[in-house]
Amino acid sequence: MVQVVDDPKSLPLNIPEELGLQVTPAQFAVLAAENRDLRLERTAKGILIVNPPTGGESGNRNFNLTTQLGIWCEANDTLGIAFDSSTGFELPNGANRSPDASWVTKARWESLTQEQRQGFIPLCPDFVVELRSKIDSLKKLREKMQEYMENGAQLGWLIDPQNKRVEIYRSRQPVEVLENPSNLSGETVLPGFTLSLQRIFPS
Repeated sequence: MVQVVDDPKSLPLNIPEELGLQVTPAQFAVLAAENRDLRLERTAKGILIVNPPTGGESGNRNFNLTTQLGIWCEANDTLGIAFDSSTGFELPNGANRSPDASWVTKARWESLTQEQRQGFIPLCPDFVVELRSKIDSLKKLREKMQEYMENGAQLGWLIDPQNKRVEIYRSRQPVEVLENPSNLSGETVLPGFTLSLQRIFPS
């Protein structure tokens, strides 16, 4: 059950997950603009997904993740552009998704018009990360990761801090599962990038 509050004068709307509220792309754009404090997503079938704000621990872990990616990206700014969890992408299958962290090659970014860059970015990132919180369904996160791969992502990490486990998704390859790794490699997609998991996994 997720509570959506449009403005302080409105009554809260509780949307059960099983309700399956459908919205068009245009309606989704309006909802996202009017509810910037919520992370809204839309499946390829038009089902609205409302993600409440993260808690303190998840927020801190995501901050550490995006900081490390940002430092690498600044040092390698000719390769591509990085994004945080507030960024929305319109995938080729029509879904609107917001990974916890993502990266797009510079060539693909520069192929977009100025208008396309300002709205939901009309492509799938080359690299995506989903960071599981305590309320996240592992099954649904795995489905999202597979969706990213099917829509053009080259590398993806599903990081599960509670179990100190990482699932690595690669284009057209089986999923690799790492138990309690200390770091992750960006491989050929993010050359030279290494993510330390010291501050992401609980001690």
